[in-house]
Amino acid sequence: MKYILFILFSLSFVARAQVVNKADTKPQPKKEDTLVIDSGKKDSLKIFKPTINDYQYQTQFSEKKVFDTVMTFDKTYIFSQQNNKDNFGRVQTANIGSGFNPLVFEVNDEQNLSLLPSNKSYMIIGANDVKYYDVKTPTATFVYHNAMRNGAALTSTYTQNIGKRFNFALEYMGLRSQGLYRNSLAANNNTLFSGHYISKSGNYEIFAHYLHQNVNNQESGGITEDNLFMNGDSNYSNRQNAQVNLASSSSQFSYRRYYLSHQFTPFNSGKFPFSIRHIISHQGNKYYYNQSALESYWYDAPTELVNGFPLTTKKYSENFSNTVSLIFNNEKFKLDAGVRYQMIKLGIRDVVALNGVPFPGELKENRIGAVGNLQVKLWDKIQLNSFLEFSNGSQFKSYLKTTNNLKFEPIKDYFVNAKVNFQSAYPSFNYLLNTSVYNNFNYYLENAKNQSVMEVGGSINLKWFKTEIFANYFRIDNFTYFDSNGNPKQSDNSVNISQIGGDATFSFNKFHLNTRVHFQNTLTNKELLPMPGFIGRANFFYQTQAFKKAAEIQAGIKVYYFSKFASRDYFPVLNEYILPRADSFSIGGQPIADIYINMKVKKMFFFIEGQQIGTVISNNKAYAFPHYPVYDFRLNIGIVWYLFN
Repeated sequence: MKYILFILFSLSFVARAQVVNKADTKPQPKKEDTLVIDSGKKDSLKIFKPTINDYQYQTQFSEKKVFDTVMTFDKTYIFSQQNNKDNFGRVQTANIGSGFNPLVFEVNDEQNLSLLPSNKSYMIIGANDVKYYDVKTPTATFVYHNAMRNGAALTSTYTQNIGKRFNFALEYMGLRSQGLYRNSLAANNNTLFSGHYISKSGNYEIFAHYLHQNVNNQESGGITEDNLFMNGDSNYSNRQNAQVNLASSSSQFSYRRYYLSHQFTPFNSGKFPFSIRHIISHQGNKYYYNQSALESYWYDAPTELVNGFPLTTKKYSENFSNTVSLIFNNEKFKLDAGVRYQMIKLGIRDVVALNGVPFPGELKENRIGAVGNLQVKLWDKIQLNSFLEFSNGSQFKSYLKTTNNLKFEPIKDYFVNAKVNFQSAYPSFNYLLNTSVYNNFNYYLENAKNQSVMEVGGSINLKWFKTEIFANYFRIDNFTYFDSNGNPKQSDNSVNISQIGGDATFSFNKFHLNTRVHFQNTLTNKELLPMPGFIGRANFFYQTQAFKKAAEIQAGIKVYYFSKFASRDYFPVLNEYILPRADSFSIGGQPIADIYINMKVKKMFFFIEGQQIGTVISNNKAYAFPHYPVYDFRLNIGIVWYLFN
């Protein structure tokens, strides 16, 4: 990592040395673009001084956005988190990079027709999440987080335009954190190369990237003596003394993707707004569960073992996709539709037999389908976005996904968002097939049914107190889950979920209070998807400029809370969540409070938190999962640094 940082710094300084920094007259501001300075002489040199509006990024199917260097309150939720996301609705274990317990039902598109264990999904960058840049000068960003005990997490990005029409970017993230408990090391990393090109005429455009991610974790299996932890036993004051269930287990997940999308407009776009787009990609996922010795925690007698089976297991998936689309695009209406061909594989390295019948070593098929997207904008008040994808195959059956979002502004600064989404997909590949040296964890979910998820909901955004009120309803048919033994099951009846909540910010002078509440209820089959009935967060803070307006400071306290509930257990063998076991217990009902002071100096942000301050005066009784405590008091540091040369 140090060599990469040295190269990035060297490139930035070289680029800076090439910029002429000369101003003979007062610059005339031009907010929307680069400032141009002219001395007024006949042969004077025009000098370009970029503004923040010259530094932009986008995902392939989104509008360009300017780099956000404003000190807003929501950044304390994002850059205090190792994955640089607001993790409301989740609770973290006692190590960064080790995943979360999801407290709210979510649909993860990256798990569709692929192998992606749920607890490995929080660091994954999907194809639609990749950022492409457009910058006037070489630009670097650094995001740093300290780790638990030993280690750190650092995300570094370097991007540069070559000419006006081609940009490339290199991003590297490295994380290593020992964790507070034994055998809980996290070692994650990703490398991302991306490029964007648009021709001088604008008739040809390319988006391309290569991504390689690893999410590696030691697996402790949780602590063995929860009563000593909750009673604050002195022997547990050093968390490394706590006994854990697993001594030599670890899990590895690797995720690689090649992606190329290019689009050609053969005619004059003003007269004939038609284009042809071609997207080709290949994605490969691998999951390993490693052991250096048999773990007695997973079996009681030798008869529960598979003789001669390797201790380390592997499974994998591959998805090759080729899509051709025709696009009609004007200012108020955009429609693209195309056909997609896919080759999909799911396989295991080591095969076992159940009742004398061997599991399949590999499942594969060729699929053909269609994709479409519709965008409508009317009167600058109404916006409709609809997406549809359908494919069919013999092995993994039909796949249907549609999302429909309507946004309108009935009154100025008051917005209404409505959505109707539906997905019918074969269960995530981690549910379909698994082999293990432990007999109880061998399964093949043959002839599985599609899990169907219908979502209806929306939100209202009000100008008063920057308020958002939302409501959602989910109906899940053939809900796919893991029982308490770690075996996949599908429900006979639907699971129905209701959600309602809101977010608001109240301000008085330089004092502010941001609150978010989320109420939810599993209306049917509650035992298959246990979740807390209430999740809430409050952030009371003071924000002001300081040091003669050279800096900006936020200081406050955040409190996060979820009600007590009978949580699912974390199952390391699969990196999934299973129904509560016999030794499980309810978690929640314990507020998690952090005090913090954040500072912005020019283009650098500092996020400094004292997390879990309640454990300074009383025992830590908070859990992320049964047997997996939440972290104790720690000093959490996040640093974000933008370098615009």
